[in-house]
Amino acid sequence: MTGTGVRERLVDAAFELFDERGYEQTTVDDIADRAGVGRTTLFRHYRSKEDVIFPDHDRLIAAVRDRLATSTAGSALVAVVEAVRLVLLHYIEEADRARHRYALTSRIAVLRDREIASVARYQRLFREFIAGRMAPEPASALRAELMAAAVVSAHNHVLRRWLRRDTAEPAAELDAAMAQVIALFTEPGTPPGDGGSTVLVLHDRRDPEVVAATIRRALQQA
Repeated sequence: MTGTGVRERLVDAAFELFDERGYEQTTVDDIADRAGVGRTTLFRHYRSKEDVIFPDHDRLIAAVRDRLATSTAGSALVAVVEAVRLVLLHYIEEADRARHRYALTSRIAVLRDREIASVARYQRLFREFIAGRMAPEPASALRAELMAAAVVSAHNHVLRRWLRRDTAEPAAELDAAMAQVIALFTEPGTPPGDGGSTVLVLHDRRDPEVVAATIRRALQQA
């Protein structure tokens, strides 16, 4: 059996047991037994029982960091938007598993705290990247902090809407949300153009008409 197969079985076992017995009542040994593996095997893949049900944030953060690292001064904003999309698309690919986790973290405090700590890691990464692209001025640190918080908040707002099934187009909503974030933090001296809006054109596999409609909605809301 592949390592991926074992990991999937452990995740399924943890979700089932947390639902059946409760988080506190479920042990690492319980999860390993339900998955049909030994305790050592579980710890080969995960550091703790809560790790089993969470996304591989280390890998996701590495992917975000790699995307940001490829940017130039002129493409920094595009890099931030595309990096945020990487995270959202990961959750979408998880589908019902992501929604199951959302239900668990909503009612189990220790899991909710773990999720909040993970969010802080993403915000810190964006803050450091944004600060590194700013001139060394007294207000830059606060500006970077505020923009990073806005980026993460926009992502989480759209993610929660998708998790609650309030939207069927989370990627399009994220594009619109990030357009608003960028509009909030565009430097006052930036040439406004005809309508005073900044449009970012990203690589997108959707139909061009869908992309155009998304951009129109973002501009109308700006």
